[in-house]
Amino acid sequence: MPLPRLSTPARVRRALAPPRRALPASSPPLGFASATPAPAPRIAVAVAAPLRAVVSAEQRDLGMEAGEQGRPLRVGLVCGGPSAERGVSLNSARSVLDHIQGEDLVVTCYYIDSGMNAFAISPAQLYSNTPSDFDFKLESLAQGFHSLSDFAEHLATNVDIVFPVIHGKFGEDGGIQELLEKAKVPFVGTPSKECQHAFDKHSASLELDTQGFLTVPNFLVEKDKLAKPELEAWFQTVNLSKENGKVIVKPTRAGSSIGVVVAYGVNDAAQKAEEIISEGIDDKVIIEVFLEGGTEFTAIVVDVGIANNSEPVVLLPTEVELQRSSSSDTKEDTIFNYRRKYLPSQQVAYHTPPRFPAEVIDCIRQGISLLFRRLGLHDFARIDGWFLPSPVSSLPSAENSEKFGNTKYGSVLFTDINLISGMEQTSFLFQQASAVGFSHSRILRTVIQHACSRFPSLVPCNNAWTALSRKLKSSKQAEAIHKGTSKQKVFVIFGGDTSERQVSLMSGTNVWLNLQGFDDLDVTPCLLAPANGYFSSHDQDFSVISREVWTLPYSLVLRHTTEEVYAACVEASEPERVEVTSHLREQVMNGLWPALSKHDWFAGFDIAYEEPVKYSLQQWINHVKESGAVVFIAVHGGIGEDGTIQTLLESAGVPYTGPGPIASRTCMNKVATSLAVEHLTSYGVRTIPKDVRATEEVLKSSLVDIWNELIAKLQTETVCVKPARDGCSTGVARLCCPKDLEVYTNALRSKFQRLPANCLSRAHGVIEMPVPPPESLIFEPFIETDEIIISNKLENGSARHLVWKGENDWLEITVGVVGKRGEMHSLNPSITVKESGDILSLEEKFQGGTGINLTPPPATIMSDDALQRCKRSIEIMANSLGLEGFSRIDAFVNVRSGEVLLIEVNTVPGMTPSTVLIHQALAEEPPVYPHKFFRTLLDLAFERTK
Repeated sequence: MPLPRLSTPARVRRALAPPRRALPASSPPLGFASATPAPAPRIAVAVAAPLRAVVSAEQRDLGMEAGEQGRPLRVGLVCGGPSAERGVSLNSARSVLDHIQGEDLVVTCYYIDSGMNAFAISPAQLYSNTPSDFDFKLESLAQGFHSLSDFAEHLATNVDIVFPVIHGKFGEDGGIQELLEKAKVPFVGTPSKECQHAFDKHSASLELDTQGFLTVPNFLVEKDKLAKPELEAWFQTVNLSKENGKVIVKPTRAGSSIGVVVAYGVNDAAQKAEEIISEGIDDKVIIEVFLEGGTEFTAIVVDVGIANNSEPVVLLPTEVELQRSSSSDTKEDTIFNYRRKYLPSQQVAYHTPPRFPAEVIDCIRQGISLLFRRLGLHDFARIDGWFLPSPVSSLPSAENSEKFGNTKYGSVLFTDINLISGMEQTSFLFQQASAVGFSHSRILRTVIQHACSRFPSLVPCNNAWTALSRKLKSSKQAEAIHKGTSKQKVFVIFGGDTSERQVSLMSGTNVWLNLQGFDDLDVTPCLLAPANGYFSSHDQDFSVISREVWTLPYSLVLRHTTEEVYAACVEASEPERVEVTSHLREQVMNGLWPALSKHDWFAGFDIAYEEPVKYSLQQWINHVKESGAVVFIAVHGGIGEDGTIQTLLESAGVPYTGPGPIASRTCMNKVATSLAVEHLTSYGVRTIPKDVRATEEVLKSSLVDIWNELIAKLQTETVCVKPARDGCSTGVARLCCPKDLEVYTNALRSKFQRLPANCLSRAHGVIEMPVPPPESLIFEPFIETDEIIISNKLENGSARHLVWKGENDWLEITVGVVGKRGEMHSLNPSITVKESGDILSLEEKFQGGTGINLTPPPATIMSDDALQRCKRSIEIMANSLGLEGFSRIDAFVNVRSGEVLLIEVNTVPGMTPSTVLIHQALAEEPPVYPHKFFRTLLDLAFERTK
């Protein structure tokens, strides 16, 4: 039976209420009004009794008759799942929530864990940075259902339509679809039977072959059924050497390139197939011919037909270009793996549309449209494939001449069908949709509305939603006309040329997407880049005058690296490329518009085509001033954080976010920061002893002598080394012996971009290195903190809890400060339970890598008195440094006394979707959601000019 609905306390309703998309520019900074706020709600350390109602009363009150005029649509967002892709699923769900939630559409969130248990969760919990973080808090913050059938009954009563955002098993294999079908719950996407056939790569390959498409020859390996003689015979059939023939080995039912590896020869292929099975990734594996010389592509297809009359339109496909790295394994360079899909990597670049002949692109789009229809897919999907410009011996032309995919320029093959495409901020769905006029919100809402139109019972509901959307839009337009106000221009600048530029791109993209949802703002993303681009020598001139700024159209922002954004800008300025892209865009839009315009709910395209514009840095500042704009600075390190940009903007009278030039310059220099607060000892603020050395001198000197000097001066056995002026964990490492110092200095001398994991004597992750090397290095005692671990869940059902010895009283924290100069407010500090290593890597900090964030530190570890003393010390420090707007302070805290030991101050902290600042804002009372948090920072920029 369904779980009973219990009344929700007012405090919990506020904490779990979904965000609103638009607030007036004059709104005061909600959630940060007091410098000494009441303590925010804590995260339980041992699991408390689960909350029995996660859906707020306000949302339940919206459960009216479907035909009622102006009723919001109720969407159930379901994420998670049992596959290794659940981390991507959480990111996708968070992105979907950000872009569809509004006054006319109410989202309730649900999660399926790895054990196939269903939970109702709060929107706030989706901002957890990792699956581990999410799962730990799940036990105390979510409402569990007794069974999946109870969950389905709940959905049938409480939502109008379900949007499954589960990648891989249970999400794309027909599992959740079958559950919803049995409960007669409408949902977005393809029915269960069609999912089962399309998701299994082997079944899909057989179906493609039956339907007359070219396919990649493959061999199926099932658990405990590997017959090596048959595999040898297959190698011979496809003209591959049994000793070293190159193949791809991959699970038949997994996505995100998880488990996909390259193998050479029969023995290697058999071994890797068995490893995939033994690791539990899948019990069926296919071995495919490696398409040497081919180029991978991917394309989104959306259905724009009426009711169940399918009318698929394929958007602009994307070419995936893999670029070899001279310093890495060449075998690893040959596949588009998980890391290259989801983390910044200079070894991959995307081109939308592909740089293929027009006939090939037409073939791709036509083929995907046919596949969509013949496989019975619904609403939207993503289909991947390969273009082979030259014949492959395993695809004999005589046998395949009549197959679909043959062109005079080469062969087109379709390989993977993704029923629930990734929906992270920069995913292919949004890259391709934005290229033909859809914003994130508009494409997602179009998919949802189309799904609604397929269910007769939802037609009145969809009409009510459409009526409400129009009413709200008209009301806002009338209000704007009445007030005679125009939109406030905002420029978000990110990028730069430091090793932190990829995090900066992620931060800037996140800020831009959150702010562009406000009706009263006109937000332009901007890339700060070296004048000669990112592809010239590392020794180029990095002076202020050598930098340029590109104002970017919507679609060009959605890339993984600054290099890729820059290349897209250059490419978009080439007349030939512009002509090709324009023609293809028009072709796609001409396919979309006639069909979509037949639907009453379609609100039109909302992204206009624009070309990027290049300015010198000074020209850009002049342009910003003439526009009467405010600048949101998201450039980490370099001139974004050392006071340079702040000085230029201040001289021009342009308001900007964050601290001013003096505070920025001071905090950029870790030694100067320590000197600036050393007089605050009586206020509970201490600093770490430092030894500063010129990098050039370190590289020339005897490393054994340097090590002995450091040990003696700093009175420590292990040393923490870091660049004097870089942040985001760039170049930060723990050194335990002279050999570690040698490895580190060799990396600087050789200008390595990163240190591989575990190359030092203590276990650690990948360490991003500053390139070019910093002018000086800081050596500090490595502060030992007690390890915090998460206990395993016991068989008797006891909840997981924190295990902490508490022997030395020190913990590492990070804490955001927000407010006006002299009135800075400390958010609740966060501690991170690391999963490996002594120092958080760049990925662990910003890319949803590993670790569990606890905000604030649990009461069993740090008392409330110590917490409040810590926050007061942080505020005193922030005000003494002259901080304003917002910053992030990293420190060690004594859990008994609340005394703070300063590590560093970041005046342009990370603002990625998984940053701890988001967690801390959500821990405020009431919680401050990301869009409101960034709006608050923008409003503070205006305040400084008054």
